[in-house]
Amino acid sequence: MFKRPSPPSTPPVSTPLVQAVERITSVLGPGVIWEGKISGAGGVRIEGTFEGQIALRGLLVIGESGRVTCENIRANTVIVAGAVKGNITAQKLEIRATGRVWGDVVTTSFITEEGAFLRGQMRMEDHVELDLGPEPESRPPFEPPST
Repeated sequence: MFKRPSPPSTPPVSTPLVQAVERITSVLGPGVIWEGKISGAGGVRIEGTFEGQIALRGLLVIGESGRVTCENIRANTVIVAGAVKGNITAQKLEIRATGRVWGDVVTTSFITEEGAFLRGQMRMEDHVELDLGPEPESRPPFEPPST
């Protein structure tokens, strides 16, 4: 009664121009308190407490237990599910339902969930300059010194 479609004679061709999904490469865990500077390239998730400077070429996630105090956060993508006290400059900003932001925001893309909190000014731009400096050079894998 029902016929299963026959498989295609040629395998589907995948597109080589698929963008890599941004992913987390470093985590500041819950219970950790850190003061300092986060910079470079990659994805960072903060579940603990951080105070200092953030200039990141990549994804920054402030988890539900994360607490960040930073004069200016600069990153390609910022997702806030915890609390941020400071200004945010990002190409894309997402404030989740549990997210709280006290500071001004400059972004090209803004997403929010019901229940999210923002106290500050919001400025939407066509293009956001993050001033993160030159692209980092890719380093060869670590090789131990020869003896």
